[in-house]
Amino acid sequence: MTQKVIIAGFGGQGVILAGKLLAYTGMVEGKNVSHIPSYGVEMRGGTANCAVIISDQEIASPLVVHPTSLIVLNKPSLLKFEDSVTPSGRILVNESLIDREVKRKDVVVLYVPANKIAEEAGNGRSSNMVMIGAWLAVTGLFSQKTIKESLPRVVSKRNLRYNEINERAIDMGYEYAKNAG
Repeated sequence: MTQKVIIAGFGGQGVILAGKLLAYTGMVEGKNVSHIPSYGVEMRGGTANCAVIISDQEIASPLVVHPTSLIVLNKPSLLKFEDSVTPSGRILVNESLIDREVKRKDVVVLYVPANKIAEEAGNGRSSNMVMIGAWLAVTGLFSQKTIKESLPRVVSKRNLRYNEINERAIDMGYEYAKNAG
């Protein structure tokens, strides 16, 4: 089993953190992983994306050209990566910021009001964790428990105070996706 994931959005949306969290959790679960972050020239507001591979086998190349899952947090990311997803792959769309439907009919699409759910969880900036929770629900790759136990290992020390909110956001994203499907 191999999952190739691209997470994309604006800088400051926690795209790189979300990718690190998936990669670290994969390591905890004994998988082979790779994580390649890509930043735009601006730290906040520019584009950011990361490619994560989680596999039972050795990973020959860390490049993700055709992801099996795409998690998009903003419209430019959907426009850029939608066509690259493998047929029968998954696209998770943050419908709070994306006012366009996925055009492809050969993929599974889940629209998640991530910013709204993040606000309900306690912090609008945790929309990345909402999307990770939703991804967990649709892929079944990891348990919520394992990913939440990985959070303190990837979140910077100054942001550890948000882990309770992040955990709640993961749970709420997971529940949203389970109830949507």
